[in-house]
Formats: sequence, structure tokens, C-alpha cells
Amino acid sequence: MITHNFGKVAVLLGGRSAEREISLQSGQAVLDALRRSGVDAYPFDPAEQALEELVHQDFKRAFIALHGRFGEDGTIQGVLEWLGLPYTGSGVMASALAMDKWRTKLIWQATGIQSPRYELLQADSNFEQVAETLGLPLIVKPAREGSTIGLSKVHHKQDLAEAYRLAAQHDALVLAEEFIAGTELTVAILGETSLPVVRIEIAGELYDYQAKYFSNETKYFCPSGLPDELESIIQNQALRAYQVLGCQGWGRVDLILSQTNQFYFLEANTSPGMTNHSLVPMAARTARISFEDLVLRILDLSHVE
Repeated sequence: MITHNFGKVAVLLGGRSAEREISLQSGQAVLDALRRSGVDAYPFDPAEQALEELVHQDFKRAFIALHGRFGEDGTIQGVLEWLGLPYTGSGVMASALAMDKWRTKLIWQATGIQSPRYELLQADSNFEQVAETLGLPLIVKPAREGSTIGLSKVHHKQDLAEAYRLAAQHDALVLAEEFIAGTELTVAILGETSLPVVRIEIAGELYDYQAKYFSNETKYFCPSGLPDELESIIQNQALRAYQVLGCQGWGRVDLILSQTNQFYFLEANTSPGMTNHSLVPMAARTARISFEDLVLRILDLSHVE
């Protein structure tokens, strides 16, 4: 049962990752919802305030609305562990693993969870051989960025080196990934429950940063319209993919449903967006959970490992 006796709550927002702008929007939405529910909540931007101020200002709990590096990769979680401050979402190890798409793939592959084939890229990689191995088109992306930052879809092998250089601007670890033609799906996790699947229809070629956060042409369907049995299988596998990484509290798992109804998991998100375009609140609404209820449940699941 959720209580409102959370004490003084810091909503961590902004930060210094490439996803700062979206984090500010997510954090403001969470902050407003908590205050509407009577929670004593305040914004706290780690890019502008020293983290020890969380103790000096007598905060009792932290709602992490940070995205990307320094917020979703285990670093802020480690600081909060050190400070003894309960926080929302996954712990240090799971956050770090989920942020690293390569190591996520290694764990999923070892546990029988299907993910697109891939190759690690370096400046001296044989790009022509990579294209032949994975086929074209293929996806090139930084392994440890979110929101499709630095991502490219490559149609011609002569463009692969340039796609690598773009991704390498954001991360030294770069993946080339098999492109799976199909339907974009996402499954939100709350506690130990998978929420209804969201099906995504994009107007362009990629579900990229613009399509995710700013486009009015991207369409979302929840209920997804998938057959009930298939949706249930996907929900169960998404929960397994999430838990095998050690994730807890809440999160989101993204996948592709191929044209032959095979599903391939892409990544896990341990601090998903909470903006008006975001998918976790959308799935929660379909499950008859209001936004205010959602943030209270997430906060109630906060912990120190």
C-alpha cells in the first residue's frame, strides 16, 4: 500500500548528459504530479547543485528523472548509495549494464533472449566485411547513449565509415547492428508487472530523437492491437529481459516485432522519459493508472541496495 509519508523528496532532473533537455521536461512533470499528490517535493539539478546538498538540505528520498550518462548509468545511483538516500529505479550494477547496449546484448544472448546480430566497430574495422556479415541496411549507434543520439541507418557500405565517425563522437564503443524490418514496440515495467504493450508507428525511416520527443506525426497505439496471446508472450519476455539485467522498480524495454512475428529486444531503459510524449505514462493510463498514481508507485518502490 502506498503511503504519502515520504518525507522531503528531491526530484533529480537536468544533469549534464546529452539528454538534459528531455530530463528537465520529465523532472518537471514528475515534480508537478508529486506536489499535486501532497508530496513535499523539490527540484534538484546535479549540474547546478553539489550532491552533498541532498544531505545538507535534509532530503529523505530521491526520484531520479535524469536520462543518459551521469543519471542512468549507475553513477548517480552510486552517489545516492554512499549518501544512504533511497532512490527510484534500478541499482548501480543494473543501471550500468542497461546503459551499455553491448553488455546488455551479451547477457541477453547468454540467457536465450533474442536480440539483433551485431559487430563492434573501430576506426580500423573492415567496414565492407561488416556490411556483408550483417547485411544492409544496418544500424550504427553509440553503445552507451540514449534517445537514439548518434544513431544512423546505413543503406550503402560506403557510408558505414561516416556513420561510425558520427557515433564515435558520442562514445568510444560503437555498435553496428542488424536492421530488423518490423514494428517498434515497447513494454513498461512497474514493480514486477509488465504494463500493456505500446505499438509505435513512425512517419519517417527511424524512430529517432525528433520522432520520439517532438514529432506530431509519430503515432502510438495502446492497446497495441496485437493478438492477446502474442502480447502476453511479449510482456512475459520483456519482464524476463528486464530482470535478468538486475533491473528493479520501474523501467522500459524496447523491441522490434519482425514481419514473421519474431521479436528482438533492443535495449532496456532504467530511467525512461516522463514527458507528454513518453510511453510509460501512456501504458499506465491503459492499465488505469493515473500519472499521479504512477509517480507515487515509483517513489514507493525506491530503495537503497
